[in-house]
Amino acid sequence: MKTGFYIGRFQPLHNGHMSAIKNALKEVDKLIIGIGSPEKCYTRDNPFTAGERVEMITSALEGEGISTDRYLIIHIRDIEKYGMWVSHVEILCPKFEIVYTGSPITKMLFEKNKGYEVREVSKDIDVSATKVREELLNEREWEELVPESVSGYLKKIDAVKRIKDVEAKD
Repeated sequence: MKTGFYIGRFQPLHNGHMSAIKNALKEVDKLIIGIGSPEKCYTRDNPFTAGERVEMITSALEGEGISTDRYLIIHIRDIEKYGMWVSHVEILCPKFEIVYTGSPITKMLFEKNKGYEVREVSKDIDVSATKVREELLNEREWEELVPESVSGYLKKIDAVKRIKDVEAKD
């Protein structure tokens, strides 16, 4: 069984993340989805809690008909020490062979320091969580940037108000 690892902050989960996850699942039997910076929330760059991000990911994958036996979600706390970060991830996660990332630093750390096979995430959709948060803040067209289940969830938790509140706080 081949296992992959994909990490993101998912602040919030958007269609680009979903594209990357679905493309990775074409290559591996199971995907470990690491929620980065789970301890950070209610800030401009990290407005959503780790639990909210798990709910977004789970509902979006369920909406795509992806079975729960195909993925595992794990919180990966920041340790702020690049030299130890890959070992930190290895301690927290089951064994994996392939790392999927769009981050040059993540690629370098896994590939050069530990010899993992690293593949660029294949995102068929060009969107960023920063863009989604910006659209939420300005109450513009954001719904089409996220999976339908995430759109419903963000409305349920009043994400527009959350984004405006943390923006006013910062």
